[in-house]
Amino acid sequence: MDTHFRETDGSRPTVGVGAVAIRLPRPRVRLEDWCEWTGEPWPKVRDTVGRSFRVMGPAQSVYTLAADAVLSLILANDVDPRSVGFLALGTESSTDNSAGAILVKGMVDDALEQLGRPRLSRGCEVPEFKHACLGGVYAAKAALRYLLADGRGRRAIVASVDVAEYERGSSGEQTQGAGAVAQLFEEDPALYSMDVWSAGSAAAYRGIDFRKPVSRHLGSPPPAGAVRFPDYPVFNGKYSTICYTDEALDAVARLLSRLDKDARTLFHEVEGVFMHRPYHRLPVNVLAALYVWGLTRNPDHLPELEALCREAGARFEAVLAEAGSNPDLFAGALGGKINEEAYPEAMKVVKHFRDTPKFADVAARKMSLGSDAMRDLGNIYTGSLPAWIAAGLEEALERDTDLARATFLTIGYGSGDAAEAMLIRVADRWREAAARIGFGRALRGAVDLSRDQYEALHDGLSGPCPEIAPSGEFVVDRVGDGEGNGYQDQGIEYYRYVP
Repeated sequence: MDTHFRETDGSRPTVGVGAVAIRLPRPRVRLEDWCEWTGEPWPKVRDTVGRSFRVMGPAQSVYTLAADAVLSLILANDVDPRSVGFLALGTESSTDNSAGAILVKGMVDDALEQLGRPRLSRGCEVPEFKHACLGGVYAAKAALRYLLADGRGRRAIVASVDVAEYERGSSGEQTQGAGAVAQLFEEDPALYSMDVWSAGSAAAYRGIDFRKPVSRHLGSPPPAGAVRFPDYPVFNGKYSTICYTDEALDAVARLLSRLDKDARTLFHEVEGVFMHRPYHRLPVNVLAALYVWGLTRNPDHLPELEALCREAGARFEAVLAEAGSNPDLFAGALGGKINEEAYPEAMKVVKHFRDTPKFADVAARKMSLGSDAMRDLGNIYTGSLPAWIAAGLEEALERDTDLARATFLTIGYGSGDAAEAMLIRVADRWREAAARIGFGRALRGAVDLSRDQYEALHDGLSGPCPEIAPSGEFVVDRVGDGEGNGYQDQGIEYYRYVP
């Protein structure tokens, strides 16, 4: 199948992901239990969101989760730490406004030394990337560029880690999660190569989409007995969904332009599609929109679109006009249209098409790999997209599906907002590397929380908590108070590796 995949022109190496590791905190909330606690309808939550999400334990932080994943990646794949010249952290949950990936490097170095292994190279770059859920994709692109430029012959690691928290009682509460995904980037990768040359980028300021302004904490002391400050975002759910769809459409359009292809042709050629996945249903809706928008771009496909318009009760000419428009969503939101569709006629067609047998077949063929396993992951923001790719590869291995040379479309998104569309191609020798991912292992060993335990952990309180003995992971050993030590360390976390 011809996707014009431009991984190399012969003058530069093929680069991409050679290994993946996933680490999740063990405390888990089963959404069926959560529905009993809150009175929400379980069948609807199950079909729209998923089955469960993870909650960070009291001795964990976003940095310990990242270090857990990076160390697992190195050990499981026998990576020589001295070969790594780039260690990036993609997150929107960082709690230190100065340091970032260096904290992860420090922990991993200490653990490697404790295990009798070499430390990571001293000559290693340690950047942090932040743009909501897209920070991990931006870190991945930076890793690819490093390998193609001054990092030739070396390796890079990207840790995409986040803790998704929403206030209890909010519409986002059921879409929480916590976890980390570490990816090893290298030349001639064992898992899949990435076509950074044809990537489609899109960005537009959307103001009140999803934000975490520091000022929201001012004048709001933490709850009594709190051991950490919860980091609930300012968000507008319906508006955020519209923004995601709109930005994904634009990023894919730009990728198609660079490939000189139309959407329908690309969808037929690729093996499947992986997207940023805040909850189960949203990528399905976006895929339906991508298909309908694709019909508007090719005169040969307009009869199919016209038939769908008739079935959906939408005006054909209005759909064409909307698909070619560029609405200012932020201005509309400020004008009181925050919950109104930006493309009302076109979205009638999308919603109709989404419920047709034809689309059910499209979704089953193009988005099924790894989809069921992801229902137990929850939303881990920057880690959601690489986690889904990893889950898909592991499922293909278990099913003995041959993916060698198969191409997938990937779409990353970050609120605010920006999107990246990129093609990846599975390597010929992917099976051995996929066998070491351990997505299924990461899901095992969960400790289900009671309502009291969940609410205490969620609210950052030192209340009831399950006893979980750490093993093979990092913990926050203590937090500095700045008193009596002869140096300033107020609020600084000190970490320890527990073999």
